[in-house]
Amino acid sequence: MTAQKLLSTIGFYALVVVIVVFSVFPFYYAIITSFATGTELFKVSYWPATFNLANYESVLGGRNFPRSILNSVFIATLTVTFALFLAVTASYALARVRFRGRGLLLMMILAVSMFPQIAVLAGLFELIRFLGIFNTPWAMILSYTIFTLPFTVWVLTTFMRDLPVEIEEAAIVDGATPWIIITKVFLPLLWPALVTTGLLAFIGAWNEFLFALTFTSSETTRTTPVAIALLSGASQQEIPWGPIMAASVIVTIPLVILVLIFQRKIVAGLTAGGVKG
Repeated sequence: MTAQKLLSTIGFYALVVVIVVFSVFPFYYAIITSFATGTELFKVSYWPATFNLANYESVLGGRNFPRSILNSVFIATLTVTFALFLAVTASYALARVRFRGRGLLLMMILAVSMFPQIAVLAGLFELIRFLGIFNTPWAMILSYTIFTLPFTVWVLTTFMRDLPVEIEEAAIVDGATPWIIITKVFLPLLWPALVTTGLLAFIGAWNEFLFALTFTSSETTRTTPVAIALLSGASQQEIPWGPIMAASVIVTIPLVILVLIFQRKIVAGLTAGGVKG
């Protein structure tokens, strides 16, 4: 190995270490802070002196936070289910069915994601009140699905376009209907893309704050981001940093576990645009 190649390798791994430390350190420090109480919260320490679970007991023993976790799980799960169902069927039509204006329709779907949430908040609020779903989980599910669909449709359409036409033609010759082609032929091939888009949609719904704050008014319907925000007191001196850090760790761990479980599918979904053979 030449000196130039050795230096480039060392530089590459040094950059990787810097990126990893920069990305992981905030979560690591949140874990450390979650075990601290009293004046220990304001002492700079990079290793927990004690493992005090008082903050976790305070958060999980509360009346509303466990309910907020269940609300977030329910809302995020249904959002992913509806978004993937609609995205798979829409992507099949956009990728496989030829009709006039298909490209324009796809660009319009993508354009929906360009609007910031605050720009459509008032109109979406009036729609939710008109439908009578204000202060219910369905208000968040509807709004999250609307904002998740453009991304999922765009990604799945790209993947479905890259699938060999011969597979679909063989299924049609065997008498398969479009629904059979979608569920029996395309879904197994789209599995990496489904996992990738589904997980990103789940993370987006799990972490969303603005709609969850606007479309709920009672403690029983709040999601975890809103519940964490409302843990803070009226003034800077009253902010319970320990319970806030504990709550942040609790709601982050499920996402980390999901990413670790599906990491191979995520990599495959981000790097492979179709099948080979």
